[in-house]
Amino acid sequence: MLWSLIKLLAFVAAVAGVTLGGAYLMEQAGGAVIAMGGYEVTLTPLQLAIGLIVLLALLWVVLKIVGVLGAVLRFLNGDNNALSNHFSRRRERKGLAALTDTAVALASGDGRAALSRAMAANKYLDRPELTNLLVAQAAELAGDKVRAEETYKLLARHERTRFAGIRGLLRQKLSEGDDVTALRLAEKAFEIDPRHRETQDVLLRLQAESHDWSGARRTLEAQRKSGALPKDVHKRRDAVLALSQAADILDESKSLEAREAAIEANRKSPDLIPAAVMAARGYIATGNARSATRLLRKAWDVQPHPDLAAAFAEIVPDETPQARLDRFKVLTSIRTEHPETRMLVAELLIAAEDFQAARRALGDLPETQPTGRNLTLIAAIARGRGEDESVVRGWLTRALAAPRGPQWVCDNCGRIHAQWVPVCGNCHAFDTLSWKTPPAEATLPGGVELLPLLVRDGTKPADIPAPLVPDSDTSRQAPASST
Repeated sequence: MLWSLIKLLAFVAAVAGVTLGGAYLMEQAGGAVIAMGGYEVTLTPLQLAIGLIVLLALLWVVLKIVGVLGAVLRFLNGDNNALSNHFSRRRERKGLAALTDTAVALASGDGRAALSRAMAANKYLDRPELTNLLVAQAAELAGDKVRAEETYKLLARHERTRFAGIRGLLRQKLSEGDDVTALRLAEKAFEIDPRHRETQDVLLRLQAESHDWSGARRTLEAQRKSGALPKDVHKRRDAVLALSQAADILDESKSLEAREAAIEANRKSPDLIPAAVMAARGYIATGNARSATRLLRKAWDVQPHPDLAAAFAEIVPDETPQARLDRFKVLTSIRTEHPETRMLVAELLIAAEDFQAARRALGDLPETQPTGRNLTLIAAIARGRGEDESVVRGWLTRALAAPRGPQWVCDNCGRIHAQWVPVCGNCHAFDTLSWKTPPAEATLPGGVELLPLLVRDGTKPADIPAPLVPDSDTSRQAPASST
């Protein structure tokens, strides 16, 4: 309000000043005489003042016209001048507006609108490192994989945007399932930025899936140096890679190297059950029963597991059931309340035909933690006691519908695996398998793997080939079924 009043007063003062000036000039005597070419013009002071003002205005207009004409000529000649700057600023404003619209559309998830506005921004702005990146992202969101791939390739050609382009191509190849090309792209991305955590994780996973264990261990070391992994996690994952490397070496019949790799894996991570089993079998193969026993006992103390018991049985394959029961006290004397220990004792007692003691060893497991395995053990005990066949069948029926109990479960996606693997077959996460009871219990498909407990044919452990990475469903029965 005050500012409007000030402007009004200034306007009134200016009009009053011009009026007073004009009146003053009109009252003045004399003037100016202009003579040219036989013509003579006499101007009063007021006319002279007005003429000077008009002349200055015309001179300003002429100068502006001359400047515009000069700018047009320089523009036609290719020079950067005021006219071209005007058009450049106009294009820049349009490009920035399109750029803003692209960002909003990307955030809103509208891929088609984002792609349209990104193409407009690319047209108006001479900033390919920015606009091409937005075009690629918008094309991905819109499902235009061809345009996205072409744009990522453009980005990968320039030093400044090479990493972003390769990373975009890597993401595309992963989504297409082209792991071979994805591995090469991940290696290039890792060379450009070895400290990028996502690239480290993707490269490690792809190397593990392609069995490039040496390369995976180098990547893991880079993760440790960059601070992406705590020391204990690095040690565990390095053990997983060493174990996987040992498995491949064993497949190539290089038993000595496999034993050394397995022992290294067990040393790095004693709680890694497959490593303990493989290392123990390596000691058994060389006749070092004492080291195998010590290793398996240490692993059992960390996590009782049927595969450990199966490997322990292989130390002395030809022994009587009673001798085996006595020797297994090395394991069964620790973690006595653990369900796995109790079931192991029951299996050994069933093999020794001490069915009363086997039932006492199981205790309340069939009631509190019923699984297909312990219910089948109860059925075997019932048959050994000479109970009615209907009772045995009743226990077996319950066993077929009961949960399996602990299995190899991916901590990331919950997928159940028949055997331990370094990389989840479902979500492709590395080192995420744990021996535990699944959240959603699965049922046994047919219970066929439990029948050896009921039909003992005198098969000896030496007659049963032990898998490299034991199957969690079948190997858990080894101590009882192999006697």
